[in-house]
Amino acid sequence: MTCPHCVRAVFTALAAVDGITRADVQIGSVEVEHDGRVTVERLRDAIAVAGYAVVGGETNRRVLPLA
Repeated sequence: MTCPHCVRAVFTALAAVDGITRADVQIGSVEVEHDGRVTVERLRDAIAVAGYAVVGGETNRRVLPLA
């Protein structure tokens, strides 16, 4: 992604994915929070619909302790 139009296109594509609670899309990066139903493949597919490919990626799962 190299421009604001790219950011909007990817954000709009991710907005259609059920389970995403927050998407922070910036030029060159995307950070997504979800409810656990979202898979990496669904994210890649949504971004591909917008005309972009995911290059690399990192999964960061944080587990909060139960009270």
